Amino acid sequence: MNLGLKGRTAVVGGASQGLGRAVALALAQEGITVALSARNEDRLRDTAEEIEKTTGVQALPIRADHTQYADIKRIVEQTITTFGRIDILFTNTGGPTPGTFFDFDDRQWQAAYEQLLLYVVRMCREVIPHMKRQRWGRIINNASVAVKEPYEDLLLSNVFRVGVTSLGKTLSRQMAQYNVLINTLCPGFTRTERAMALLQRRAEARNISLEDMEKITVSEIPVGFIPYPEGVASLVVFLASERASSLTGTTIQIDGGHTRGLL
Repeated sequence: MNLGLKGRTAVVGGASQGLGRAVALALAQEGITVALSARNEDRLRDTAEEIEKTTGVQALPIRADHTQYADIKRIVEQTITTFGRIDILFTNTGGPTPGTFFDFDDRQWQAAYEQLLLYVVRMCREVIPHMKRQRWGRIINNASVAVKEPYEDLLLSNVFRVGVTSLGKTLSRQMAQYNVLINTLCPGFTRTERAMALLQRRAEARNISLEDMEKITVSEIPVGFIPYPEGVASLVVFLASERASSLTGTTIQIDGGHTRGLL
């Protein structure tokens, strides 16, 4: 299937590991040059080297703290300087500290806001003008299935990822006239380092082994396994493609059927 993506340029957040890394690789396999941002410079360079070695596509690693506006501006500036354009944006960052309501003070609420929601606001503010001039753009915001069915021990994520979803929906209606399409991806439990660390935390809270906790988790997923990042990345590639030219303003869960709600 020709996805119409060869020669495009993408900016991928959190690309040093997990879902961000998988998305960067999947986009590069379609002939898309990629700018990669994350805080861990060594892992980021490893990802860039792997992309260039396996796909022959240029990858630009940019060490950045997504909570710092100066770093976000630098991501966009370096991408434009290197590639001359930005066609696709995948906003993605690590999750905040797990916990319930009385576990957090104002400082932790503020940090989560900057990490999850303000980061997306700022990235969209910097990238959309370039997409509007091109009259072509795709923004895929990575949220969480928690926006549809909140997790009891992920309060900060529950709250601010809903904001990301609302932002994407609102912007999608305003930007569609410029052929800038904006969708929100809502992964469920996915086999990443972050998710497995959370699983370990839940196992310790129940005083059971990680293996037993994983069995419990799998038993609650109708497809019978914990989805891998590569499967989620394939959906990102489709949403970025010409084949998804009528999709905007959607909130799509990819959770192996775990969520029970209709919407």
